[in-house]
Amino acid sequence: MLTALFFMLGLGLVCGVVLSVASKVFYVYEDPRIAEVESFTAGANCGGCGYAGCSAAAVAVVAGEAPPSVCIVAGPESAANIAAVMGVDPGTAEPLISYNTCRGGDRAEEKYYYMGIRSCRATAAMSGGERQCPVGCIGFGDCVTACAFNALKMGPHGYPVVDQIKCVGCGACEKACPKDIMQIKTMSQKLLHLNQYDDRIAPCQQTCPAEIDIPKYIHQIKIGDYEGAVNTIRERNPLLLACGRVCPHPCEDYCRRGLEDEAVSINQLKRFAADYEMKSGRRLTISCAPDTGKKIAVIGGGPAGLSCAFFLRRLGHGVTIFDAMPKLGGMIRYGIPEYRLPKEVLAWEIQGILDLGIEHKPNMMLGRDFDIGSLMAAGFDAVFLGIGAWKDYSLRVEGEDLKGCYTGINFLTNFAVWQQEKPNEPRPFVGKRCAVIGGGNTAIDCVRTLVRLGAQEVSIVYRRTRKEMPANMVEIEAAEHEGVKFTFLAAPTQVVGDEEGKVIGLEYQKMELGEPDASGRRRPVPIEGSETVMDIDMLITAIGQGPDVFFKDESKRLDKDLNITRWNTIDSKDPVALQSSIPYIFTGGDAATGADLVVSAIGGGRRAARSIHMYLTGKDVTPPQRTLFRNHIPVSIFESVPGITKLPRTKMPELPVEDRIKSFVEADLVISEEEALYESNRCLQCCLTCYDKDVA
Repeated sequence: MLTALFFMLGLGLVCGVVLSVASKVFYVYEDPRIAEVESFTAGANCGGCGYAGCSAAAVAVVAGEAPPSVCIVAGPESAANIAAVMGVDPGTAEPLISYNTCRGGDRAEEKYYYMGIRSCRATAAMSGGERQCPVGCIGFGDCVTACAFNALKMGPHGYPVVDQIKCVGCGACEKACPKDIMQIKTMSQKLLHLNQYDDRIAPCQQTCPAEIDIPKYIHQIKIGDYEGAVNTIRERNPLLLACGRVCPHPCEDYCRRGLEDEAVSINQLKRFAADYEMKSGRRLTISCAPDTGKKIAVIGGGPAGLSCAFFLRRLGHGVTIFDAMPKLGGMIRYGIPEYRLPKEVLAWEIQGILDLGIEHKPNMMLGRDFDIGSLMAAGFDAVFLGIGAWKDYSLRVEGEDLKGCYTGINFLTNFAVWQQEKPNEPRPFVGKRCAVIGGGNTAIDCVRTLVRLGAQEVSIVYRRTRKEMPANMVEIEAAEHEGVKFTFLAAPTQVVGDEEGKVIGLEYQKMELGEPDASGRRRPVPIEGSETVMDIDMLITAIGQGPDVFFKDESKRLDKDLNITRWNTIDSKDPVALQSSIPYIFTGGDAATGADLVVSAIGGGRRAARSIHMYLTGKDVTPPQRTLFRNHIPVSIFESVPGITKLPRTKMPELPVEDRIKSFVEADLVISEEEALYESNRCLQCCLTCYDKDVA
């Protein structure tokens, strides 16, 4: 018995020595961060992250093989905590969300019928699918089966619908889809996306300079999801109230319904959604990525600058807007009259942008109050130049400097400043017999403003015909209804003055149209001996404008290195990237393109924000090779749309002429909810090649 006891004690002693030696010889160090990272995961061991449990996921994070957002169940707070443990940029902590890029579904014609095979992957392997559309959803729901969180279901139109509340961004649906239709992206990745040739998008969205998902927001209006419609528009355009009022809607030119019927009134639906939010009495939440610590100076508070600032802030960057004027808005505040865009509406919209945490410094002009060097010394990491096009082109005829002669932007700006900021001072001069030279939107804004200011006779003088006028047709027609006279095929040759140096007449030469010029419009040719004098006491020249780049002289660096085109626009190496010849300076809007549409400036601001973000995060600024930009996907452009039942387009409600010409009250009104629902039902819900014939 005693022998056995000593034997057991000796055996225990030997085992202890062996284990002690082994612990030294085979010691494995475990990074203490692994346990800390694991403590911030959900502890569910669900495997949705792709790793065999939370411990394995924590090991991958510490090894740099997985992002802080690896735990798809715990959410963004967990990701931020893990990012803090790892000491990495918390911007990588944004949650991933799944979304479907195809809305065609079973609207595409059947091409094949696979008996007994109800698998997307199988049918994709056999002739690419069962429907005519080569890029669309097959619709058998492999993605739905793959989702372990019940966040996907097959919708009524035969394509998957994502429940974003349940979606954890695990990526299982993306892996299961053989057509690359399901995609997993963060909010920032969605904001940064540019239209691509292989995207599944309708012609209207391809045409929109801001790349708004038009069919999606129209569908949301159709089902009564007005907040969803606002969010969809704002994902690409932060100035939806302004655009809903002043955009000439080039998207409607490519609306498929317009091939057989009248185009859907896309812009009226946009305004309906935008006005819904403003009238609801509350602002919808706008999400922003975690702060990155980077600072960007946005110079110019017009549409391009506001758009750039908005998207940079949403991407997590700090933004300060420097603007030469007292209030933000640029040309849409000081160049677009109150009857088209009420300043109260604009102020409400701009405040929503500033509320994201954007700083505004008014009355600060580049080249006068600060320079680029002082911005860089103040710690800014990049600069956006969105200075607009405020410099009017001159007529270059004798007498254009007489008293009573003005330029278009100068006239509109002076009146807007008086109206908004100096109403107690004497009103700017308005003549009795006024002529405006030009055929664009600025010229139309000038004549309609003069009518409201009480001018007795207002005329437009244009060297081509009505057909060639570049102004919006609805604005031209509105001016006609308000009593504006049009003198076509007339080229001014001299401004006539009296002994006191005041304008008393405009001499012009009659023209006839010749061959088309570079713009595609027929070139006006003078008719010899046809000079005519029009009696006037006020003249406004509105023949175009460009950027004022006087600030270039404020810095030897800018004077040497910042390239300017012969049109005085800021030269960018790529019209999509919008990076100037100085790497940390970017541009957009009229400063880059010359005078253009408000919606084009908004699109330019977002593209510049994307490039600035890429630059600040050390990535290639060059856009993807298959970026669509101003082009169309050939397969999506149809010559006819069979099977459409014609439905009349909703008319724009407007104030009667006799009422609107007496004041600057908004002339064009918003459509009713009933009209919005009717008009949204006219939309064919197009995708790349699909469209819905059964709208009603």
